[in-house]
Parts: sequence; C-alpha cells; structure tokens
Amino acid sequence: MSYAEESKSKLILSVILSVISITAGLIPYYCFYRIISLFFMGAADGKGIIFWSLWALAAYAGKVVCFGLSTIASHYAAYHILEGLRNRVAERFYHAPLGEVTRRSIGEIKSVMVDKIEGIEPPLAHMVPEGSGHIVLPVVSMLALAAIDGRIFLASLITFPLSFLCMGMTIQISGKNYDKYNASNAQMNSNIVEYVEGIEVIKAFGRAGVSYEKYASAIQNYKTFVVKWMSSTWVPMKLAFALFPSTLLGVLPVSLWLGANGAITAAEAALAVMLAMSMVGSLAKLEVFANEINKVQMTVEELQEYLEMPEKHDPVKLENYDVELNQVSFSYEEDEVLHGIDLKLPQGSFTALVGPSGGGKSTVARLISRFYDVTGGSITIGGKDIRQMPLKQLSDIISFVAQDNFLFRCSLKDNIRMGDPAARDEEVYAAAKAAQCDEFIQKLPEGYDTPAGEAGSRLSGGEKQRIAIARMMLKDAPVILLDEATAFTDPENEDKIQQSIWELAKGKTLLVIAHRLSTIKNADNIVVLREGSIVAQGKQEELLQNCPLYRNMWEAHIGAKNRGVKAVQEVEDSQRAVDRQKTEVQGDVADFRKEAESYV
Repeated sequence: MSYAEESKSKLILSVILSVISITAGLIPYYCFYRIISLFFMGAADGKGIIFWSLWALAAYAGKVVCFGLSTIASHYAAYHILEGLRNRVAERFYHAPLGEVTRRSIGEIKSVMVDKIEGIEPPLAHMVPEGSGHIVLPVVSMLALAAIDGRIFLASLITFPLSFLCMGMTIQISGKNYDKYNASNAQMNSNIVEYVEGIEVIKAFGRAGVSYEKYASAIQNYKTFVVKWMSSTWVPMKLAFALFPSTLLGVLPVSLWLGANGAITAAEAALAVMLAMSMVGSLAKLEVFANEINKVQMTVEELQEYLEMPEKHDPVKLENYDVELNQVSFSYEEDEVLHGIDLKLPQGSFTALVGPSGGGKSTVARLISRFYDVTGGSITIGGKDIRQMPLKQLSDIISFVAQDNFLFRCSLKDNIRMGDPAARDEEVYAAAKAAQCDEFIQKLPEGYDTPAGEAGSRLSGGEKQRIAIARMMLKDAPVILLDEATAFTDPENEDKIQQSIWELAKGKTLLVIAHRLSTIKNADNIVVLREGSIVAQGKQEELLQNCPLYRNMWEAHIGAKNRGVKAVQEVEDSQRAVDRQKTEVQGDVADFRKEAESYV
C-alpha cells in the first residue's frame, strides 16, 4: 500500500463506495422477506407489494451506481500507481551502476517492468475496494443469521474448516513453485527477445531452424512447467473453491428444521436461505483474492529488489579531474580479468591504452565510467572514490564513446542533443560539423530531422560512431574516454575527427583505447595491457626501446600500413597504365578516322 500513497484518497473513496454497493445489495433480500411476511399474515395487497418492490429496485440501482463509481476511482488510482512504479524502476536503472542492470537478463527486466507491475493492477483496482465490500457482506449476513437464530449462524460455518485446509494446501504448493515459475518465465522472455533481435543474423547465416527450435523449446518448457504446476494444485484448489462459499449446505437443512419445529417463522427461514445464498458470490471472490495475495506479495518483494538498487545521493566537491586507479581488480562473475592495476591520468594529459584483444582495455574504461564496480581496489576522480559520487554527477563529469554506439528512435538532431539537452540548434550543428556528420546528414531526406530508426538502423557503423562523437563534443565533459571511437570511420574523415577531438580535449583528462597505433603515438603516456595487467607504460620512444610487445605491435601496424600504401600505389599505377593505353587507342582511332575520310 506504500506504492499507493499518492492515490490514497481515491482508493479510500473506492473502498467506501464498494462497501455501500455491497451493503445495498442486501436490501432487496430484506424487501422480499417483508413481502413474504405480508402473504403469510394475509395482509398482502398491491400497495404493500409495490412499496417494497420499489425499495428493492432503488437499492439495486444504488448498488450498480456505487459499484460503477468505485470501479472508476480504483482503476484511475491503479493505473496512476503503475505509471509511477514503472517510472521509479526506470529511474533506478538510470541511477544504478550498469553492472547491477546488465547482470539481469532482458527477459527478467521486461517481466518486471511490464508483466509483474501490470500484475499489481488487479489487487489495487479490485482486491482492495471489492475485497473490502466482499468482507463486509458476509459479516453483515452472518450477523443477520445470528439475529434470526444462533444455530443458523453456526450452521453457515460448517464448510469453512475443510475449505481452509484445502486453501492452505494450494498456497503451500504454489509457493514452492513460484520461484521456478519466475525463472521459467524470464528464460522464455529472454529467448523471445533474443530470437527477434537476432533475426537478421539468423537469416544471414541460415540458422533459422536451430534458432527457432531454441525459441520454440523455451515456450514449450514454460507451457509444460505451468501445466504441471497447475495440475498439482487442481484438486485442493477446486475443493476449496467448491466448499468455501457453500454456506447453504448447513443453513438450508437447519433453517427448515427450525421452521418445522416452530423455532422460527417460515418467512425467517426463507430470509435465512436468501442470506446464505447472498454470501456465495462474496465468499467466492474472497477465496480468489486470497489465492492472489501470495503472488502479489512475491511481486512486491521482487519490485523492492529493483527499487532498492544501490545509489549514493550526495554530490562531492572536486578540486581537479585527475583519474587514478589504485590496485584495481575486477571479475566478471568468477573469472578475474584485471589484476591489481595502478594507473594515474592527470588532468590535461592524453593517456592511451593499447595491447592485444582481451587484455582488459575496454573494461578499464567501463570501470572509470562506473558501468561496473571494481571487485578490488578503488578508482578516484579528484581524489574522491567514484563509488561515493551520485551517478548523475559522475555522468556529468565523463564523456564515453564506445565502438558500438546506440541511437534512439528520434531525429538525428535530438540524438546529438543528448550530449547537452539545453543546447541550441546552432551548437548542435557546430558539434555535428566538428564530428564530420554534417555532410552525410545534409544528404538525408529530412536532414537533421531524419529519424535514426530503431537503434540507429538507418545509419552505417561509421555514421553512428560520428553521431556519438558529436554527442561527446556537445557535452564537453572534463573527462573523455574513447574506446576505438573512430574504428568504423573512413580514413578520409578520421584525420579531421581526430584533429577536432584533440582540440576539444585540451585541458581535459583524455583516455584513448586504440588498435591503430599511429593515432596515439603522440600520447603523454601509452599504457600496454596484456591479460589484465600493465606490462609497460611511457612515451612512444621509450616503449619502442624497452617493451618488445609494443615494438612488435608497432612494427605489425606500420607493416600493415605500408602494405596498404603499397597496394594503393599499385592500384594507382595500374590506373595510370590503363589511362595511357586508353590515350594511345584513342590516338590510333583518330588516325584511322583521318585515313578513312581521305580515302572516301
């Protein structure tokens, strides 16, 4: 109910209207009892019958109107609460470390944000208001039965003990399987999302059969589990549903026996039977609601886990933007990928991370951005541990451009403006020009207003990367992390982009991860990583002399570059030879034409 605090007044109004509605539903039974009494007393006439019939009709109309108003109020409150919950979970995802988010599968996140939160709607919209009314009706009915005769009241309770036993068995069996159900549901959702997102790769490699089998198998396993689970609760659940509302089983024979012995009148016996029947619907509803309470409790507990993801709120004061890693280690689950990294990135410096693939370069950048938290050691900015900073402050300090960049389904202008939501259009255009985006954007049908498509599907890898660089330039943060930021950029634009980045990075803390070593040869400090450890660091000349690994990487890079230059030279030479031959052939054709004309 703490989730419903903002809509508390509407829920209270809904409960009051529901109680009035349910109580009004008892009045027609009393009216019918009075009409029967008139017949038994021999005083029945049109006036009396019409009088009590109109009262019954008015009570029924009041019941319908109050129930409708109660439903409107409860649903308005319920969906307002669901909106707030989804926003709160999304907000927590935004502020929590990325590792807290990525360790959960897409299926699990989708299940919580869509299915589980939606599952809170029935208790808020129905269980709370209707349940209140359905509790009041049996209480009022049983008090009325007790007023007629205490023995009838006791007879109405005859089926309760056995039904409670069956209900308890159902809840116990369901509780044991609920965690397995959540896991099975999350697995199915993850497979569905993976199949849909990977459909392009599946088609490209002709793996439709294998992938579809995996997808279909997940759904089949989920169906098998749920059917087996439901089958195990079928008998006790149906017995509980049958027995709990069956108050008539005790009330009918006892009322007839008391009426036959003159303990109560025939009209009172009829009223007792009607009151027993009036409880059937309410008790059946209460039984359904009770069965749902266990699911609701588990859903709320799961939501609490998401809503309580760690976050530090108080901003810290920074004197500078030096970044320092102190004995940093990190593990993805059990495998440690960084081992005791010590590294300092002074403000205003240009540091490069190089090394073989899988050495931990990208992990270092992600740890500085606090996409994950270190498993050992610490990372500080301006002398303050980044774990003590709110993520909002940290994200304002750092600009991170990765190899694979995500674009939202909005205009390219709005995608760039994410770097600074308050930026004017002119500033967006300037950042786009600096990142060499302007030329290709101007060629698009709607220019800067062209939608990027889903996850940037309308753009090439290089174009998406340039949009991400434009974002970074617009943000103008004091710490810049570039993870192969120009990996997909064509050589013609790469030099221009690099020049713009160097201009932007003046006075800032710059960390660049690169495979093309020629782009970082002028770095203040080149750090060589291999298998999660620093093997050497220093300037280009020092590493060429003292680090065999870096020297081999440099020679391989220069060799590849020279081979590329040689290949280009050969192509150009071949083109020039073709052009010469073409010129000679054209000369021969001209000479032949002249001879032909003189002959004619």
